[in-house]
Amino acid sequence: MSKEKLVVIGGDAAGMSAASQARRQRSDLDIIAFEKTPHTSYAACGIPYYVGDMIKTSDQLVARAPEVFREKQNIDARVLHEVVEIDLEGRRVKAVNLSENAESWESFDKLLIATGASPIVPDVPGKDAEGVFTISSLESGLRCREALDRLNPRNAVVIGGGYIGIEMAEALLMRGCDVTMIEMAPQVMPTLDQDMAGIVAQKLADDGVELLLEEPLTGFDVDSNGRVLAVTTSNRTIPTDFTVLAIGIRPESNLAAAAGVPLGDRNAIRINERMETGIEGVWSAGDCAESKHLVSGKPFWVALGTVANKHGRVAGINIAGGNAVFPGVVGTAITKFNELEIARTGLQQREIDKLGIDSISAKIHSKTRAHYYPGAELINVKLFAEKGNGRLLGAQIIGGPGSGKRIDTAAAALHAGMTIEDLINLDLSYAPPFSPVWDPLQIAARVLLSKL
Repeated sequence: MSKEKLVVIGGDAAGMSAASQARRQRSDLDIIAFEKTPHTSYAACGIPYYVGDMIKTSDQLVARAPEVFREKQNIDARVLHEVVEIDLEGRRVKAVNLSENAESWESFDKLLIATGASPIVPDVPGKDAEGVFTISSLESGLRCREALDRLNPRNAVVIGGGYIGIEMAEALLMRGCDVTMIEMAPQVMPTLDQDMAGIVAQKLADDGVELLLEEPLTGFDVDSNGRVLAVTTSNRTIPTDFTVLAIGIRPESNLAAAAGVPLGDRNAIRINERMETGIEGVWSAGDCAESKHLVSGKPFWVALGTVANKHGRVAGINIAGGNAVFPGVVGTAITKFNELEIARTGLQQREIDKLGIDSISAKIHSKTRAHYYPGAELINVKLFAEKGNGRLLGAQIIGGPGSGKRIDTAAAALHAGMTIEDLINLDLSYAPPFSPVWDPLQIAARVLLSKL
């Protein structure tokens, strides 16, 4: 009697977490994972720090290599294999061995789609020029780092002011580049309110980044050898030796959609709390799949390694016959630019307004430590609450070292459905090296409570 077979499409966080979890539950399951790049289970969030040379070798970013899955977990991890078609009726997938350019079909009893997300590349002249990079897979990070090492560029342009754009601007400054950042929106960091994003913009400028807002990209000037010479916007031409496209990502759901798998928020694959797609024996997890937002109660797409790993765990347990659920997310994210820590969770003002929630907000400035203790840094906190019942809706925190991880307290409060008064009464730790007597989150909550 043949073994039951699980096929996983995608060999990074969600796919291999699910494969590993399924293996722990069931030693008898035949597991095959297809990954189109040479790498499995790598820390994509660490790529900008590898490019910036804070992390010296790419091996440090790999949590588990393909041979480890094969030898220690009996998971057939097939790298450089791209799945190009899903045949749901025939219960099989078509994979291309990229090393040999050979196609083959693989049958499955159970299927996990974990195809991740892909960078958005605008259809403008010169977009494929040498010297224009996107940051998505570890392979793309290796190409970017190799080019920086080889070319030692002086002028760099970052297109996009979101998380990757901010982190790559920091990395390129660390590599000695003069950096220009182009953003078509009126602000950087679109997941922040404009007043909070302004603090980030000021830090970028203070640390030497030329920031050009409300300037859409129109194309690239390219030399006769196909190498980028300049970036063109609606307003100007900017000479460049090195360019990073970081204008956003989208769920990689085309393969699933072509097979008839239903899509949801922002064309991410629609799933329930068990990671099921609604098609018998087919699950999805990670950056290609949607989640539920616990504050709005609506489907929500977010691409984060934390979410992908949790998705994968739940999917793996259920694929193996268990019963696990993923309740949802609150949209927590954190990054930094040099010493400035940037964090947010829950809803921002425009999302609150779109939902029609009657809300109030408060913004305060405080210190990360007791004001008299050495090293106390400025911290800015903005909180949102629902009028009437005081339910916490969201938080944004920007400040010096020691600021950012305070967002986790707000995230926990959102998961628990706490009110502003609940947040004020939380028994948070205090000592002068760590916090003022009233933590900045609670100071903001007190101001907000006075408005209810």
